[in-house]
Amino acid sequence: MRVLLVEDDVMIGEGLTAALSAEGISVDWVRDGAAAEAALHDQGFAIVLLDLGLPEVDGLDLLKLARKQGVDTPILIITARSGLDERVSGLDLGADDYLLKPFEVRELSARMRALIRRSAGRATSMLAAGDVELDAETHELRYGDARAVLSAREYALMHALMERPGRILSRSQLEERIYGWGEEVESNAVDVLIHYVRRKFGKTIILNIRGAGWMLPKS
Repeated sequence: MRVLLVEDDVMIGEGLTAALSAEGISVDWVRDGAAAEAALHDQGFAIVLLDLGLPEVDGLDLLKLARKQGVDTPILIITARSGLDERVSGLDLGADDYLLKPFEVRELSARMRALIRRSAGRATSMLAAGDVELDAETHELRYGDARAVLSAREYALMHALMERPGRILSRSQLEERIYGWGEEVESNAVDVLIHYVRRKFGKTIILNIRGAGWMLPKS
């Protein structure tokens, strides 16, 4: 799962990137409104975390522009601005939720999961594709009689595949969803992750489409 983090505070940005990456989330971090405006049109993000006090373009103006241009990615405002008028304005301009700083990462993660579920039309944190089930909250994967809690990278891999069951994802598409901007990716990183998952659950859990990529069957 890829997240766009729009935050100009270096300490907060580094902290959130590290915390979310530890949960298997690929974080792409931009520090000003101009860079965010360009990044928002990338359709690969599951959610946007948007600070309001940004250089160059204010967060509320960025939000208004994004919705006007048809960007429908869930947007969660994270800000120290606590005024009621600003909270109402943010929600009216198209934000899906509003979280005041300082906050606990656990609460942020829970709100993110709720917004992503709502966007996908799901009521629970459970993803399913055929005989495979993945709990987005606990990172437990179930396949047949086997079950195990996945590492952060394994979870990111399976989450990417389970978002699009029946669709082949290439190596580059999986790398985009597993790793954030600027992260060094070894040439066989995806193969290694798939090997780890298959070692726990068997070779049939992930299908290899020779020359194209990998997929999970819909049923």
